[in-house]
Amino acid sequence: MLHLQPSGAYTTLDTLLRLRFVVSDLSLFARRASADVMNGSIRTRFRGRGMEFEEVRLYQAGDDIRSIDWRVTARTQTTHTKLFREERERPVFLMVDQRSPMFFGSKQCFKSVYAAHLASLLGWTALSNSDRIGAQVFGDLSHRDIRPRRSKHALMELLHQLNDFNHQLKRPIAASGANQCIDMLADVRRIAKPGSAVFLLSDFHDFNPACEEQLFQLRRHTDVTLFHIYDDLERRLPSANMLTITDGNKRLTINTTERGFSNKFTQHFESQRQALEKTCVNLAIPLVSANIKQDPIQLLAGIYGRKRRR
Repeated sequence: MLHLQPSGAYTTLDTLLRLRFVVSDLSLFARRASADVMNGSIRTRFRGRGMEFEEVRLYQAGDDIRSIDWRVTARTQTTHTKLFREERERPVFLMVDQRSPMFFGSKQCFKSVYAAHLASLLGWTALSNSDRIGAQVFGDLSHRDIRPRRSKHALMELLHQLNDFNHQLKRPIAASGANQCIDMLADVRRIAKPGSAVFLLSDFHDFNPACEEQLFQLRRHTDVTLFHIYDDLERRLPSANMLTITDGNKRLTINTTERGFSNKFTQHFESQRQALEKTCVNLAIPLVSANIKQDPIQLLAGIYGRKRRR
């Protein structure tokens, strides 16, 4: 039996490749209500592929008056209507965070590994649906652009870049001058074409009010979905009063009951999460809460799984 669950501190290219076997029941543009993993008060429906203009013809009884081409009608003095056809493909764009703060995990795997698995699953799903695939993979001091192409080569490039950036990670503390969330969002706006389905995968640890403007601008011309990736230990400290932490060289013991340290720790995480959720609600952007202890295949199946017929 194939082992396809994310595990450990680093990805393996072989596992990312094998994920192609589990996406046959997924469709990124299924017209269905979002699942319970969606945060916020909105109950959104994922938009399907758009409608592409095909031609103009004479208006016929029963045509939707909203499709009348008023410019052609005015020029010819005869009522004309626009015809559209469903787009057969759509650019799918993935932004994947592989910065140092993603190099953390308390059980099963690190956030960086989980993000790589999610991105791979989304990429394989897009390829199986004949959609163009593009991406940006971000490290601390560099990033790699992958232009949208309807090609297995584009996905192979993404998987190799995910694996390469992932294996460059050494510690959970970013170097000075590292890429910030606002920089990543600005870069996504530069490369993601209008009409794309954009998926942002990150822990959003440095999300701030300035990022909201970037998301607003991105949301105007694309379908945006955020995957908030986190570990339980970031949300809540263990119940023990005394905790010992180390960086491999030095050790430090912390009394979690002193000055409400444990409560402040939880409040910091919740305030960041609530700020992100509030922004997504205001902008009507789906926000997926992705706890790394959850099976990523089941997570996506709950959102994008096709409805099975009897």
